[in-house]
Amino acid sequence: MDDLSLYVLDITMNSVRAGAENIDISLVEEGEWLTFSVTDDGCGMSAEQVAKLSDPFFTTRKTRKVGLGIPFLKMLAEMTGGGVEIKSTPEAESPDSHGTVVKATFGRDHIDFIPLGDMVETVKTLIQGSPDINFTYTHKMADREVRLSCAELRAILGDDISLAAFEILEWIDGFLREQYGSEEQA
Repeated sequence: MDDLSLYVLDITMNSVRAGAENIDISLVEEGEWLTFSVTDDGCGMSAEQVAKLSDPFFTTRKTRKVGLGIPFLKMLAEMTGGGVEIKSTPEAESPDSHGTVVKATFGRDHIDFIPLGDMVETVKTLIQGSPDINFTYTHKMADREVRLSCAELRAILGDDISLAAFEILEWIDGFLREQYGSEEQA
């Protein structure tokens, strides 16, 4: 994967497959660091599963025998002086409070830091593919904050209009790009 937005997409899709109804995607740029986290209320993982996530030959998917997303993400983060943390509580252990948090920190000034990529397209892709999930996207930068909440959009639009409708996705694109301060993502 060429940029961080694709890793955010990959990790968030894992949350979707885990049955999450609410997924928070957060990016925070603070000083020389960029931290992104994906927090969900999906089925969660056991401590044993979390421990195996760095192994490229471990995956819960039935469609392939390797899972390279987390191992590559960890490698990229560590190459910049950062790291990856994963915390998860399985539904079997905590029926009322379960889910997973994946947090990755990167040194933005490091030569090995890969570009952030187009987060607007990533958010739109997630909403288009799973319009019933309550995604909340927040990107905090030194001079501004970009935010979108699917739950808030649904409260305004009602249940009759899908967030995956072309006109809604186009509005989301413009809304996010305006918050970034230009037609192109900053």
